[in-house]
Amino acid sequence: MTEIVLETVEDVAPREALLDLCLGAERFTKSSERLREGRVPARDLAFVARGPDGRLAGTVRLWNITAGPGRPALLLGPLAVHPWFQAHGLGATLVRTALDGARAAGHGAVILVGDAAYYERFGFGARKTGALWMPGPYARDRLLAVELAAGALDGAHGLISPMGARVARPSLAELLAGEMRRSA
Repeated sequence: MTEIVLETVEDVAPREALLDLCLGAERFTKSSERLREGRVPARDLAFVARGPDGRLAGTVRLWNITAGPGRPALLLGPLAVHPWFQAHGLGATLVRTALDGARAAGHGAVILVGDAAYYERFGFGARKTGALWMPGPYARDRLLAVELAAGALDGAHGLISPMGARVARPSLAELLAGEMRRSA
């Protein structure tokens, strides 16, 4: 049996290993990655699935973005499930958990770049993404959205851009000060 919980700091390294296994280095070249770079996931909207032995079996995160000027939304991805747990509905359970969490937190819409045949069962489609574009190359027919609140993407147009908190990075002075304390 698997358990889906909020991601913790201890999950970051196993999560990266899972993404490497499932998606490979190509994941770093995607336009969606440009929206995630240097950002932290949306608060309380990063989930992991643990297998019966407690190890990471799946992951999904939501990220704060704008769907054009003044139009807040979330970006879903990446979604990954360990090969041992694929074809048992874990990916679908992770997506539903993420969407339920986003809805409960009051978010209005979620956007992703993915396979329409897979994501349409969750309400995703291209109907509201025609006037939006991603930073960098992407397949237009794979730009999908679902509204969690009716009308959240009405009139959305323009560049999809990152929002939300940035990853905390120490300055050079802080790094040097820490090194000097260690060597003293």
